[in-house]
Amino acid sequence: MSLDLRAMSVLSTETLLNGYANGIFPMASVDGKIEWYEAEPRAVLEIDRYHIPHEVRRQLRQGRFEIRFDTAFVQVVRCCAQRAETWISEEIIRAYTELHRAGYAHSVEAWQETRLVGGLYGVQLGGAFFGESMFFHGPGASKAALATLCERLQRQRFVLHDVQQMTPTLALFGAKLISKQEYLARLAIAIRLPRRFSLFSSEI
Repeated sequence: MSLDLRAMSVLSTETLLNGYANGIFPMASVDGKIEWYEAEPRAVLEIDRYHIPHEVRRQLRQGRFEIRFDTAFVQVVRCCAQRAETWISEEIIRAYTELHRAGYAHSVEAWQETRLVGGLYGVQLGGAFFGESMFFHGPGASKAALATLCERLQRQRFVLHDVQQMTPTLALFGAKLISKQEYLARLAIAIRLPRRFSLFSSEI
């Protein structure tokens, strides 16, 4: 990798997109300093082989949540940051808010009436979606948001759903680990594809 990480210490839309295009992502340390990381191996969800858990499908059929896209982006990011230890600093929030305004960062939100009860956010570049963080304030809410995102990426013919690192929730959805070499090869193809993360609200 030929990137000068010292020159990327100040986050901007251009810096973030350059990082994602090269397989790295930023996190803030305890003192607020921005560090860049690459997961090895990398966790991905195969878009053509998602596994939506039965309980999640049942909740979606019952209409337990109203799933919205990009109606409360900053609120979602701040909810993701509300934990004992977080890498989502105020600088991260500012930078991703600008990325959202530029049309590259998106939120998927699970609502119950007027209450945001779960969701996730991530970054889209070409035919790749990079999941960043999830939160829930109600049972099944974040999983419902993830399942709806999976369906959208399938419909819109995305080819790479990067989730960075394995978690128990992602394992339920069929996430797998791939090598850095395979990830970078797939990334190079994905970001060149003309895809659009179109916006609409969906009540399911």
